[in-house]
Amino acid sequence: MESLNTAQPNSSEETNNIEFKNRLDVSELQENVFKIKEQLQKVIVGQKDMLELLIVALLSDGHVLIEGVPGVAKTITAKLLSKTIAADFSRIQFTPDLMPSDILGTSVYNLQTSEFEFKKGPIFSNMILIDEINRAPAKTQAALFEVMEEKQVTIDGKTYKMEEPFMVLATQNPIEQEGTYRLPEAQLDRFLFKINVAYPNAEEEFEIILKEQALNNTTKSSKIETVISASKIKEFRNLVNQIAIEENLLKYIANIVVNTRSNSFLYLGASPRASIAILNASKAFAAINGRDFVTPEDVKKATIPVLQHRVIVTPEREMEGLGSKQIIEQIIEAVEIPR
Repeated sequence: MESLNTAQPNSSEETNNIEFKNRLDVSELQENVFKIKEQLQKVIVGQKDMLELLIVALLSDGHVLIEGVPGVAKTITAKLLSKTIAADFSRIQFTPDLMPSDILGTSVYNLQTSEFEFKKGPIFSNMILIDEINRAPAKTQAALFEVMEEKQVTIDGKTYKMEEPFMVLATQNPIEQEGTYRLPEAQLDRFLFKINVAYPNAEEEFEIILKEQALNNTTKSSKIETVISASKIKEFRNLVNQIAIEENLLKYIANIVVNTRSNSFLYLGASPRASIAILNASKAFAAINGRDFVTPEDVKKATIPVLQHRVIVTPEREMEGLGSKQIIEQIIEAVEIPR
């Protein structure tokens, strides 16, 4: 008697026969991210992590603090990023004598109308580069609180809304202490990411010199083309908000952040704003990698740049040479990854 062949196809064969399609089409977003990176890499050598984090912050509707010693392309990268977008750009150089009105604007008396008119300051733009943010005193730093969080400025009882997209890119030098002021924790918490920019290696250093030599009396910014509109940025931000994330990954984010509050190595843990920041950034990481859903790897990639400036290491651990990044890495390793 002939036996029936009841063998089932193995799982790998089944997988090969199934085409997985994204619920959302993120191909256009990916293409535009590639174009932005392509433009920036005409001038910027290396620093791939910084470029990716800047783009993720742009898509996540967040602000960025860029920290590094002088000369590692912090300011030029921020300027060039703004040039790739068809949006307004302004630069504010922070100094110890800078006043809040120098940033926000001031009311000026109009002799013709016999009324006060509000003259907008440089903060009224789409992309704002604040150079050496730790140079200004607390009074001036506090002027940024409302505008960074609520995207509005209140002057003389009247509220002025910012135009979208609105993004603050701030730089600071961690080495120089004279004439600087420590940023308030409330302000640090308003930055989505803190990006630490390291020195280039020997190969990258050679390429930097090579590109500088090839400039031949042209400016770096002249090499950069505008590749995306402000309206597209808003469209992509809406798309990123729709990226799916499972409930067990939301618990994973919550567990990581809560662990910063109970860690004996940390004097100050992260706030709920940090959890929301990890959520938004992990969605953007998923989108630029062509997925419409978040994975644990996306969460891990977002966690260190989101948390490292929001937590404070205890003095004892600081004296031992432990930094916030190392402690956050330990917390990530200790928290169970959802399966």
